[in-house]
Amino acid sequence: MRYNWSIDEIEALFALPFNDLMFRAQQTHRAHFDANEVQLSTLLSIKTGGCPEDCKYCPQSARYNTDVESDLLMKKEQVIAAAKTAKEKGASRFCIGAAWREPKGRAFELVCDMISEIKAMDMEACATLGMLTPEQAARLKASGLDYYNHNLDSDPEYYKEIISTRTYDERLDTLKHVRANGMSICCGGIVGMGESRRHRAGLVTQLARMNPHPESVPINMLVKVAGTPVAEDTQFADDLDPFEFIRTIAVARITMPASHVRLSAGREAMSEQMQALCFLAGANSIFYGEKLLTTDNQDANHDQMLFEKLGLRPMQNPVPSSRRMVNA
Repeated sequence: MRYNWSIDEIEALFALPFNDLMFRAQQTHRAHFDANEVQLSTLLSIKTGGCPEDCKYCPQSARYNTDVESDLLMKKEQVIAAAKTAKEKGASRFCIGAAWREPKGRAFELVCDMISEIKAMDMEACATLGMLTPEQAARLKASGLDYYNHNLDSDPEYYKEIISTRTYDERLDTLKHVRANGMSICCGGIVGMGESRRHRAGLVTQLARMNPHPESVPINMLVKVAGTPVAEDTQFADDLDPFEFIRTIAVARITMPASHVRLSAGREAMSEQMQALCFLAGANSIFYGEKLLTTDNQDANHDQMLFEKLGLRPMQNPVPSSRRMVNA
């Protein structure tokens, strides 16, 4: 396993002939995972809207005029009922998200209670709640949290074009607190925000230099929501070419061989053929269900039919074969 990738090396992977890149990604994938298994995760927004930050892609920001309304924290009973439904439909991981800059007070304790009950259902628990202090990370670990999601969004250079209210180092600090308390990391980014290929390579470089690598790496295709700057400003007008997105999946797989690479936001607009190429490139995790935090996702029945066409099946053991052998 490598943790010393340079941005030039990763940009060279992006530049490979498409067939060569796919072949290398598939070889890497098969060395660490069953190539026909895909992890199914379900994501629920437990506190929507009203976020004070200015992420230009986010319809939950209070700074933008979008159709997303600000809601209070969901009741625990509602969250647990949603988790049970997700498990019945085949999800092995349940992720909860709250539109906060950072969790505070009684609301944070309520979320910890939710996590404990999700774990009691024999599901993996994941949360994304904003920035964490070391003490909050320790509390989440004590409640049984398996994964904490905190995306880098972009590389350090392009990041300033997207967000000004939270620094890149603050994101890295939260990830350090999560790691220090023994939890796994879910960390990726968003592509298609007007960045260059080198910026995309820079994002992958940041992730691939982490030791250990993030256990879960969500690769999001930008979803332009009316009212957000990415939907209104000409800087973000050009859509990312689908093959460039597939290349990003493949490069993530090659550089982080034992991580779950998640085909994440934007999948609702992808054709079956594009999704199939993403799976061939090494994606082996998806969000399963009709809604992400606020944006639409593929219909669950449609996913089942696509899995049948491709001969894919839900992953039963979320630990890659390479790590199972190491831990045996």
